[in-house]
Amino acid sequence: MPDTLSDQHFLQALAALDSPEISDEEKVEMLTQTALNLQTRPPSPKQLHDAVVLYDKALSLCPPKELLQQARLRALKASALQMIPEHDSSHLDEARKEIEAALPVLMASGQPEELAEVHMHLGLILQALASSNQARLTDAIVYYQKALLTFRKESFPTEFAILHNNLATAYLSIPLTGEQAKMREALAVQSYQAALEVITLENDPSEYAMLQNNLGNALQYAASGHPVENNLQALKAYDEALRVRNFRVSPLLYANTISNKANCLLNLFDDPGDPGNAQPSNRLNLVKAKALYLEAREIFSQHGENDKASMIDECLGEIQTQIDLCGPYDGDV
Repeated sequence: MPDTLSDQHFLQALAALDSPEISDEEKVEMLTQTALNLQTRPPSPKQLHDAVVLYDKALSLCPPKELLQQARLRALKASALQMIPEHDSSHLDEARKEIEAALPVLMASGQPEELAEVHMHLGLILQALASSNQARLTDAIVYYQKALLTFRKESFPTEFAILHNNLATAYLSIPLTGEQAKMREALAVQSYQAALEVITLENDPSEYAMLQNNLGNALQYAASGHPVENNLQALKAYDEALRVRNFRVSPLLYANTISNKANCLLNLFDDPGDPGNAQPSNRLNLVKAKALYLEAREIFSQHGENDKASMIDECLGEIQTQIDLCGPYDGDV
């Protein structure tokens, strides 16, 4: 007996292959639709593996002359393979091979939107494989940029935002130095800002908060000639993220963001805009950072994130030393 409704549908699709009353064309359509249903919010990886089996069955029934249909099936199979969680990269590597086999046909005969989707998925696959040195991030970036030629923000806001978020991540992952690093970081900031042109607090608060937090990090760590301006913009981005992330609903995300904000405060003078201040200090910001770190450490400890809590302990010791060096202040608490 099948354990779930998904298992039932999978077995029914396989059983229908033996029916002489159903044409091969109808079988391919039935197998494809069942596979698509299985990979939509699958309750477990089993549904994804079953979807791959059905795509293979559909490919075996697809006439040799139907090159476009075969290419579309390979692209769909790759999307299922890409979703399978794994400890190694075998499924990702198989997904890459399927998409690369489909790509020439889709480029010649496919619709612009489906070609852009394949470019986006290939970029995602290459970016994931790059983490184990099996692909190049620069190739992933090329495919994201190709996808953006079709997935413009006016017509495809969701895809536009996904692509720019992935582009920013890819830019920041490339190990460069000097002027190349500055350019890479600037491009990452631009991509996060582009994604935030379509992802708003109202239409997708979680994604909005994630993008604002990541934008803050990109600004804070950018090796530019305007560190004060970057840090002030980073603080605004963190505060935007904190409009969504709070202790009650998302404690760990909240703790991550206030930790990032604390680190940013460490690098800002209390009055960065006062050119007449002969002895600029960041004592007040150090005190604010300390309070945020203390709150974050408590949350991390409560949720078993001991490594993060330990890292904050090290920072707190350094912060207290810096506060002591600044001398007394009546506003200390």
